[in-house]
Amino acid sequence: MTEQLHGPRPSATVTQPPPGTHDDAVGRYVYLDVQGSTYRVYYESTGQGIPLVLLHTAGADSRQYRHLLENQDLQDRYRLIAVDLPYHGRSLPPTTKEWWKEQYLLTRDFLLEFFDTFNATLSLERPVFMGCSVGGMLAPDLAYYRPGVYRAVIALNGALAMPEANLAKPDKEQSWYHPRVTSEWKASSMLGFMAPHSPEVYRRETAWVYSQSSPPVFAGDIHYYMRDHVLTAEQAATIDTALTGVYLLTGEYDPLAMSGLSQRLADAVPGSHFEINEAIGHFGPAENPEAFWAAVEPVLEEIALKFPN
Repeated sequence: MTEQLHGPRPSATVTQPPPGTHDDAVGRYVYLDVQGSTYRVYYESTGQGIPLVLLHTAGADSRQYRHLLENQDLQDRYRLIAVDLPYHGRSLPPTTKEWWKEQYLLTRDFLLEFFDTFNATLSLERPVFMGCSVGGMLAPDLAYYRPGVYRAVIALNGALAMPEANLAKPDKEQSWYHPRVTSEWKASSMLGFMAPHSPEVYRRETAWVYSQSSPPVFAGDIHYYMRDHVLTAEQAATIDTALTGVYLLTGEYDPLAMSGLSQRLADAVPGSHFEINEAIGHFGPAENPEAFWAAVEPVLEEIALKFPN
């Protein structure tokens, strides 16, 4: 792990476009059938070339990638597609079932089928997948359970599984869905998962997104992150990185870096690429877009050269 840096947090250097300017990303809705229900799913896309599917963190939505979607250098080589999972952001709950009578729990099987359907519906051939947190856990699952479907996966803060000691604390997971826990508290707590170097305006923007999630969604997403994502070292060792490249990027201020969990995933996947990114925490694309781009640009360049088809 890199040595922690000290000193005052830098101010954000944000260059706003002139008034009346439109962003490049265009949003659309698509109807998807997943596990017997029809979902109206929102996604934004921009650019051209290799499809790059982007998945947000638990309890959030695709706005976390808004800065990446406006990157002109990336648009020239990749078609960026940032999606809101059902129940997240602008992807409202389905009207095909009485969802309010069920406990919301995000599962691996749902995620696998969801992206199978999403890719097929949008005719995405051999896309690259990049996900953060929940998405970072899904990345190695896709490489293992869908070999060769993706030309590469990029796990932002990914791991084989969470330690068993964490699983013995279900009350901690449910604390994210408690009548005494407000959305403001959830948002504020996320500030502690970010690097102190990340510009304050981006830190606050990331927390703002977290203040808007439906109460049970965060806790339900944690079910996958903490419990349903379990990839053994033996399973990970069978991933063929010649078929699907595996790239692991973890922020130095992320708990998975501090505990060595991302390192264990890297050690288990032969031929994987792993690095710890300085001055980044749990929400790299959102909390510090400039530092994140510096870390991910060479990875995306390598994928484009190594996996052109």
